[in-house]
Amino acid sequence: MGLVTTKEMFAKALNSDYAVGAFNVNNMEIVQGIVDAAKEENAPLILQVSAGARKYARPAYLTKLVEAAIEDTGLDIVLHLDHGEDFDICKKCVDDGFTSVMIDGSKHEFEENIALTKKVVEYAHAHGVVVEAELGKLAGVEDNIKVDARSATFTVPEEAAEFVARTGVDSLAVAIGTSHGAYKFKGEPYLDFERLEQIHKLLPDTPLVLHGASTVLPEFVARCNEYGGNIPGAQGVPEPMILEAVKHGVCKVNIDTDLRLAMTAEIRRFMIEHPEEFDPRKYMSPARDAIKAMVQHKIKNVLNASNRR
Repeated sequence: MGLVTTKEMFAKALNSDYAVGAFNVNNMEIVQGIVDAAKEENAPLILQVSAGARKYARPAYLTKLVEAAIEDTGLDIVLHLDHGEDFDICKKCVDDGFTSVMIDGSKHEFEENIALTKKVVEYAHAHGVVVEAELGKLAGVEDNIKVDARSATFTVPEEAAEFVARTGVDSLAVAIGTSHGAYKFKGEPYLDFERLEQIHKLLPDTPLVLHGASTVLPEFVARCNEYGGNIPGAQGVPEPMILEAVKHGVCKVNIDTDLRLAMTAEIRRFMIEHPEEFDPRKYMSPARDAIKAMVQHKIKNVLNASNRR
């Protein structure tokens, strides 16, 4: 047991019928809910930290929480930086003990993205750390990353092949129609599976990553709104589409929004039903249970990753 990279996990998942879940963490209860679910399902696990979460929880606390989770559960866990914007934050995370980092140079022009990614790859690989990069732009909002629909661009298959060859990156996040955040498809959900298939054919040995893959289950949006929320109606990625993507090289699926919705719904419910309560342990305990239930659902029914350790 211990902190591991994604190499072995992705080698097993590539060209299989399942994907590894990468779940965003922000505090102790979220970490506990996720690892308890992964242990019960005997599933491979990636815990990932955004720049915003790193700032909020502080790096030392997050790494120690993950170390405690490993000690408590006996799981092998990947600790991954999600959407690192520049070389400095990737370097800091490598130096802090992360086993995987993502450099998101998608806002840059192609050649600049290559140069930045290659610089991160060289530093990370020298320290035994794997690197994920992104090509193409996903619409939506995640932390301080904001891309409107008009600025979103799908990944060009031929560029993806060139990008991987020139950077030596270990995995590649592709844009095929998913979106960050809660508000996703306005009309009929659409993912460009033909494009994904072309990318996979050109990069058969490169694990692909699907960002913005929360399904935004309507019952959780409704529950949040029932107890004082004002979250707009949203339609996420239909769950069968995730497994369809797995058939075409997707080994890692990022999940964040669904965890936030599940947790917030439980906290709101508890506080409305128990207005006299002020003990954080009382309302964070059911919130943690909601995280666990959501992650188990994802592992079993969306990722098909139970008993894949």
